[in-house]
Amino acid sequence: MKNVTDSFVSLGHWPSAGSFGFNTDILATNPINLSVVLGVLIFFGKGVCAGCLLNDLLDNRKNRILTTIRNSEELREGAIEQLEKARDRLRKMEIEADQFRVNGYSEIEQEKLNLINSTYKILEQLENYKNETIYFEQQKALNQVRLRVFQQALQGALGALNSCLTNELHLRTISANIGMFEAMKEITD
Repeated sequence: MKNVTDSFVSLGHWPSAGSFGFNTDILATNPINLSVVLGVLIFFGKGVCAGCLLNDLLDNRKNRILTTIRNSEELREGAIEQLEKARDRLRKMEIEADQFRVNGYSEIEQEKLNLINSTYKILEQLENYKNETIYFEQQKALNQVRLRVFQQALQGALGALNSCLTNELHLRTISANIGMFEAMKEITD
């Protein structure tokens, strides 16, 4: 590492007499360099002034910078417009989403009410069916009781008639009925 540093230090102390080398003395080399550059410009430029050339270079550079700035401003304005459009679309979408949300809640509430109403109607119909079934079963049971009471009454009457009816009374009743039928037959003939 010390060898590298020493080589740079030795560059600054080269002898100037009798050999070709680098002159690192800034004060001594600037006027010489400037005179060489101006001489080359005058010789090759042949009447082109250095100031004009410099002005042209600066004007070109200035125009490029201004063009770049204008392009950047146009791009910035375009980006701002796109941002505003995107914000407007976002606002519209948020409003639309809110409307969908509100409409969705309204539809859900309406469906809920419809479901409750239809459930009440179904329950009412089931209650009516139940009441009709109960009434039908009551009528059926009542008819069965009536039939049984009638059968028992008939059996009791037959039993009473059979116990009271003797053979002689039975023959007389039959003869009386036959006589009535014969009388009815004569009237109709």
